[in-house]
Amino acid sequence: MSIELEKMSEFFTARVNDYDEHMINNVEGCKEGYIKMSELLPEYTEKLLDLGCGTGLELEEIFKKYPNIQVTGIDLTKTMLDKLKEKYYDKDITLINASYFDCDLGFEKYDAAISFQTMHHFSNEDKLKLYKNICDSLKPNGVYIECDYMVINQEDEDFYFSEMKRFREEQNLNDNEFYHYDTPCTIDNQIKIFKNAGFKTAKDVWRVENTTIIVTQK
Repeated sequence: MSIELEKMSEFFTARVNDYDEHMINNVEGCKEGYIKMSELLPEYTEKLLDLGCGTGLELEEIFKKYPNIQVTGIDLTKTMLDKLKEKYYDKDITLINASYFDCDLGFEKYDAAISFQTMHHFSNEDKLKLYKNICDSLKPNGVYIECDYMVINQEDEDFYFSEMKRFREEQNLNDNEFYHYDTPCTIDNQIKIFKNAGFKTAKDVWRVENTTIIVTQK
């Protein structure tokens, strides 16, 4: 069986109108995960980096607790950012329409960083480089909270990555382009990547179905 892979930005652009409802009602753990992420955010957070912010679903609960927080959001899909802007027009948000792999995230700039259901599309090698940049962007003792689709067994991780490789080869896809396909990492491997990226601690703290939250500290 084969599926036609879509470029990442095109995939989300085509689904922007149904995205919020899909995430809240169809992806198990997300509705609860948005609330849990806001609870895990440190109370001292004044400057927040949101990677793959999409339409900003994860920000709704955060703004309830921290209405004056300064947010920098990065996303590849402009239509998603437009929707986010409409929702939170009165908030202190800087939006960047780009790949977070290509952005200069700065040095010791943020109290905390978050991502929600975005990192399971990329290779472990790409994530390692990104996590190093995230770690550098955090102030001393800053935290990065990742809520993502993760698996338990290595066999599952190996299967998804091998399928992604097969699809790319069959469809002659450019290695330098991002295509939408789920390649979840195991929780154990995810924690190893965080520690290899320079985080002092990394701990899985919450899980509903495959939706998992790991909290790391610089």
